[in-house]
Amino acid sequence: MSPRARTTLVVAAVAVLAAVVVAGAAVLSAEEIPPPASAGAPAEPQPGAPLLALDLVLRDDAEARLLEEGVAAYEAGRLDEAARIFARSDSLEAKLGAAFAAWPGSVDRVEQLGALYPRSAMAQLHVGLARFWAGRRGAVEAWRAARDVEPDTPYAIRANDLLHSRDYVPGLPVLVIAARAPAAVSDLPPAEQLDTLRRRAKDGRLEDRLLYGVALQRVGRPVSAREVYAEAARAFPDEPEALVADAVGRFSKARPEAAFSRLGPLTRRFPAAATVRFHLGLLLLWRQDVEPARRQLRLARKAEPGSFIARSAQLYLERLAAAGTG
Repeated sequence: MSPRARTTLVVAAVAVLAAVVVAGAAVLSAEEIPPPASAGAPAEPQPGAPLLALDLVLRDDAEARLLEEGVAAYEAGRLDEAARIFARSDSLEAKLGAAFAAWPGSVDRVEQLGALYPRSAMAQLHVGLARFWAGRRGAVEAWRAARDVEPDTPYAIRANDLLHSRDYVPGLPVLVIAARAPAAVSDLPPAEQLDTLRRRAKDGRLEDRLLYGVALQRVGRPVSAREVYAEAARAFPDEPEALVADAVGRFSKARPEAAFSRLGPLTRRFPAAATVRFHLGLLLLWRQDVEPARRQLRLARKAEPGSFIARSAQLYLERLAAAGTG
């Protein structure tokens, strides 16, 4: 296993530590993400059918269940069965699924869908995947389009994963807080959880705002989460959790300094706040800076011994040691 893959397994602990139970869309795994291709040169054709990445986490309707059935058949290699399932729907998701299930004779169909839906991050992400798997030029351009046309979607996050697969682990870092959503919220279906947390956040309590922001991050809405965290920081300018959330929400693989430039000064302003050191370590892990991340996690553990954040830091340190990183 590569060092990057090991680091990816470590940062996956954020799903365990997340403050709400809304399950996020699956990211492409460390071993599945292809290396970035040159914008001008074609990649080598890849074996098998391309990755199919449909986000259905907030849906529980009949078509979503049909699409999930199709994706399951596709991922199991039963392409003919997947094609029959996808043919039962006329949605863009189903059209892309049907095109991928007809691989390799369907590259032009995927290109057609991309031309018909130029403002769809989902379409552009899959155009890039199809180009990459077919060894065609232009995968990078399609992934950039997916990133830019709908930045507040899981598809934009996945496109960024593909564009930065050498330097960063998949996905985006999610804020870690001790607060938990009450059972009356966490027992709801994902879409209802998100709506309930949104309403609770309007009451103005910091905890509720952060819970809502975490939920937005978990379902792949980084722009919306960033706005929630920024509002929390404005409303609670002296609370380290609010300021850390604002910094974490600003993290992007294109401009990581937007987050680091805010977290650094917070280490001096709140030297005893474990959350500052912990999240600085978390962001460093995302950038694969393992040794500096270890130092920050140790400082977080020391700052508030026995706290939730200190225990979280310890978990990360143990996973780093077990994974043999660094």
